[in-house]
Amino acid sequence: MSMISSSPPARRTHGLAQDVFDFLVEQIRSGALRPGDRLPTEVSLMQSQGVSRTVVREALQRLQASGLVETRHGIGSFVLQSPAPALDFRSPVAKTQRDVVAILELRICIETESAGLAAQRATRQDLADIKRALDAIDLHARAGDDAAPYDFQFHLQIARATDNPYFVDVLSHLDPAIAPRARLDPASYMSRVNSEHINIYEAIARRDPEGARAAMRTHLSNSRERLKQAWRVGQGDAI
Repeated sequence: MSMISSSPPARRTHGLAQDVFDFLVEQIRSGALRPGDRLPTEVSLMQSQGVSRTVVREALQRLQASGLVETRHGIGSFVLQSPAPALDFRSPVAKTQRDVVAILELRICIETESAGLAAQRATRQDLADIKRALDAIDLHARAGDDAAPYDFQFHLQIARATDNPYFVDVLSHLDPAIAPRARLDPASYMSRVNSEHINIYEAIARRDPEGARAAMRTHLSNSRERLKQAWRVGQGDAI
């Protein structure tokens, strides 16, 4: 296995998970981690990057979604022999409220079509993965945990179901930290959007492309309006 640098990446504003993701992508692109190599363990990455297990797992999920690595249960994550090509751009940095709204508008365009294609192309396994992600959001929200990584995984699973790696690649570069998710009261917030997620899943499951597009557009448009409302009442950090 190739040796890699253990120095942590610089901390930027768009999220610790993106930092770890960028660090590992650079190791793969530079050849420090080669096809077939096993990635450092979660514990090793936690120590070298100075982050939590949740951050490491989210970064690994993004690598997996981008087609750069595969995870073998009980063994570890390995660099793929022929990684899927990744778009060469950095995650947009949302510095202002206007930036956040602009990125949400981009997500509406991308994910509306993603949902429609998923309704046409999803396999039985894709549907099971989307449902599993949906259940995880509800489980962690009800427990009072931060459900944001699971919410993002739900959207990634839908992108995967398009059978078009570029939907996954684009979405995986949009930092989930800028999505409108309440951190102050996750259980209460998720109870409000749970039905929207269910509508998306059910439209995909019944092979209804137009219904899936409409459900996704409604969900993200409502998310944009909820975020604006949170800002109006002085809860701008609840995203």
